[in-house]
Amino acid sequence: MLTSLNSANLNDAYHNVYWRLRQAGIELEVHRKRVKNINFRLKPNLLMVSAPTRISHSQLASAIERRLAWVITHHPKVLAQHQKRLNQQSDLLAQAVSLWGEVQPVVMGEKERLTWYRQSLSEIMPELFAKWQPIVGQEAHEQRIKKMSTRWGSCNVKARRIWLSVYLPAYPVECTEYVIVHELCHLHHANHSPAFWREVKRAMPDYRRWHDLLAGKGDSEQPLAID
Repeated sequence: MLTSLNSANLNDAYHNVYWRLRQAGIELEVHRKRVKNINFRLKPNLLMVSAPTRISHSQLASAIERRLAWVITHHPKVLAQHQKRLNQQSDLLAQAVSLWGEVQPVVMGEKERLTWYRQSLSEIMPELFAKWQPIVGQEAHEQRIKKMSTRWGSCNVKARRIWLSVYLPAYPVECTEYVIVHELCHLHHANHSPAFWREVKRAMPDYRRWHDLLAGKGDSEQPLAID
């Protein structure tokens, strides 16, 4: 027998646990079954309890109350895990693909899309670094591609190694050029001081347009930072 508790059919024995769970955004669902023990299953916004039919309401309510601290403490983790699974499922769904700022007549899943982006970026990187290194006046000893979820590029000044985000090919090529200029300028100034930004502007006077696009101030759907 399934009992979904609410204020209308609330047994007095469950009053305390019901309202404490509701305050935490959790509904209570009780299943009376031919089982030996009381079992708890915590799901997003729902605590499911299966209990033997022989146990009284007061006994069951007391058992639930003893688990309340654990349920309320762990519920945020359950919600976070649920959201993570939803995000992963969304990533696996096929979607239209943009390449260098233009929507392409193809549909790809996340894995296939990133493979295409990596290949496209690796093909154009040598040309772009050859173009901008003389303008900036610095050279990177290594240029690599990485799946980065929090930034568009990064620079290891000591090793003179520059990483570019694999997601850059989704945006106009000028965005990739800006990230290259930005990271090369860190070889002049390792920080984001006024002197650093003057160097960026000297090398690429219209950098702000591409900076703003990647920062989500234009049409960007995935604003990240640039280290």
